[in-house]
Amino acid sequence: MTGSGESWLSDGLDDVMGVGHGLWVPGVDYVAGWREAREVADRLNRALLGAGFELSELRAVAATGEDGRGLVRLAGWPEAVDQLAGLLEGLAGGGGGAV
Repeated sequence: MTGSGESWLSDGLDDVMGVGHGLWVPGVDYVAGWREAREVADRLNRALLGAGFELSELRAVAATGEDGRGLVRLAGWPEAVDQLAGLLEGLAGGGGGAV
């Protein structure tokens, strides 16, 4: 891996993660947060499958934040996300508000 000067470790990463964002912070239990997020992501993926979605077009993905808390990200093609939004709006009575 090459880069300019002493900043080679973060070359290109500042654009994605923001300046000062550490990839790993010593002493933070990332595994516990990821496990929790994985369980919830698996549950959401089962629900998506039950609603007729293919996981190749829309799925929940487990991750962790820099503080070790679990995160669940929804990744999908815009068409599938739009379809999910329509389903959720229908459940909310079509008003587009929070359930």
